[in-house]
Amino acid sequence: MNVKNIMVIGAGQMGSGIAQVCAQAGYSVLLNDLKAEFVDRGLGVIKKNLSRQVEKERMTAEEMETVLGNVTASTDLQDVKNVDLVIEAAVENMDIKTKIFSQLDELAPEHAILASNTSSLPITEIAAATNRPEKVIGMHFMNPVPVMKLVEIIRGLATADEVYQTIEDITKTLKKVPVEVNDFPGFVSNRILMPMINEAVYTLYEGVASKEAIDEVMKLGMNHPMGPLTLADFIGLDTCLYIMETLHEGFGDDKYRPCPLLRKYVKAGWLGKKTGRGFYVYE
Repeated sequence: MNVKNIMVIGAGQMGSGIAQVCAQAGYSVLLNDLKAEFVDRGLGVIKKNLSRQVEKERMTAEEMETVLGNVTASTDLQDVKNVDLVIEAAVENMDIKTKIFSQLDELAPEHAILASNTSSLPITEIAAATNRPEKVIGMHFMNPVPVMKLVEIIRGLATADEVYQTIEDITKTLKKVPVEVNDFPGFVSNRILMPMINEAVYTLYEGVASKEAIDEVMKLGMNHPMGPLTLADFIGLDTCLYIMETLHEGFGDDKYRPCPLLRKYVKAGWLGKKTGRGFYVYE
C-alpha cells in the first residue's frame, strides 16, 4: 500500500516527535489536537528541534523549511478524510483511545491504516472499537522520538499481514528500527522496564539504599545511561503507575503490584520532572 498522507493525533511530546520524523521522511503530515494552542505548541517544539539541527550543521535552513512545510495544523478530526495512515498519540487511557478510534473508523477512508502509539494498552481491544480491526496496529515509538531508533510494532489479534508489512516499511523510511511484538500487556519494552523501575522504588521504600545509591548501582554496575529512579522522573511517575496497573490487571500477577511509595508520590502530585518534583527535586 502506498502511504503519502499521515495524520498524527496528539501534539504533545510524543505526537510532535512522530510528526517531525514523518515530515523529515517526506510525508505530508497533519498534526491534530483538540485546540489550536496545543498544535501551535507542538509545531514550536518541532521548529526548535530542527533549528538545533541547523545550528549543528546537520541540516540546512532550506531543508528545515521543507520539513516545516510538510506539516499542517489541524483541530478537526474530519481532516482525516484524505489520509492513508493515522498515528494516534493521545493520552494513555483506554476510554479516550477507543472513542478516537471509533470516530476515525467512521471518518477515515476505507483503505486507511489506524495505528496507536500506546505504550501498554491492548491493540486488540482498541481495534474492537472499529469495523476494520485488520487495519489496526500498534506503533510504539520511544521518547524522545527524533533521537530513539526503536519502534515496537504490535500486531492485534486481527491485524492483516499486509498492514504489518506496510507499517514495517514505513518505519524503515523514518530511519527507525522496527521490532515485531505480539499483543500482550506492556509489550516487550514496558513489560521489562516498568517492573525494574517498580523494584527500584521498592528498594527505596524498604530503606535498602538512598535514591542516589540505587541509581548509581544501575548506572555503574549495569551500564545504564541513567538510574531507574531518575528515569521514572523523566517518564512521569503517573505514567509509570498507570503502566504498572495495566500490567497488574492484564496478567493478574502480584509481581506487577505497584509499590505503595509510587502511589503515594502520584497522590501528592510529585510526578517527576514535569511537576518539578518526583524522587528528585528539579529547579
